[in-house]
Amino acid sequence: MTCVICKIRKPRRQCPGVQGEICTVCCATGREESIDCPLDCTYLQDAHEHEKPPAIDLALRPNQDIEVTEEFLQENEIVLAFLAIAVLEGALDTPAATDWDVREALDALIATWRTLQAGLYYRTRPANIYAAGIADFVEARIAEVRQKEIEEAAVSGLPDAAILGVLAFLQRLEYSNNNGRKRSRAFLGFLRGFYQSPEAAAAFDPDPGTGTLAEPDKPMVIL
Repeated sequence: MTCVICKIRKPRRQCPGVQGEICTVCCATGREESIDCPLDCTYLQDAHEHEKPPAIDLALRPNQDIEVTEEFLQENEIVLAFLAIAVLEGALDTPAATDWDVREALDALIATWRTLQAGLYYRTRPANIYAAGIADFVEARIAEVRQKEIEEAAVSGLPDAAILGVLAFLQRLEYSNNNGRKRSRAFLGFLRGFYQSPEAAAAFDPDPGTGTLAEPDKPMVIL
């Protein structure tokens, strides 16, 4: 028996991305490039844990004018947890979505919330259908939680300024965790490592009795 990809070397592991046994060389070279690796692949998880993202000039990241401080993150820890989970679930709900699609979705969401901060509303929707699916999911979750909070407590705990700042922070995290591969899911793996679904995700849903969001288990660090 030989590796189903190279047809030369002896296979060493079962690859869920190609539904067959492959060698370690093809796993390393094809991972998130020619192979569409699912997040639950243990070999992918191990690679994400040990690999270093390519060096980037953080000053070139977009939306640098949006200030995100330690104090802001502490004050909006619940909003951060909620939106991080919404982004993760939106990506998992969009088949074949990668970190690059998340990047486009976040860019569009930030553009939309910038208009809200200016007292206007202009919805930016990505042309990329995968990114659009993620953005639609996040917007729907925000609208759902706001509606529940208003119905139960007459006030929303998701102000536009907090949403904008958190979205900008998540975008910076994506830039820092994207491994540069064509089908990178390193950022999505990073998010899932912080908030294990579905149990932890349920903890950030509005409390049926109070209409408020539950406290997250642990915060992310500012970059």
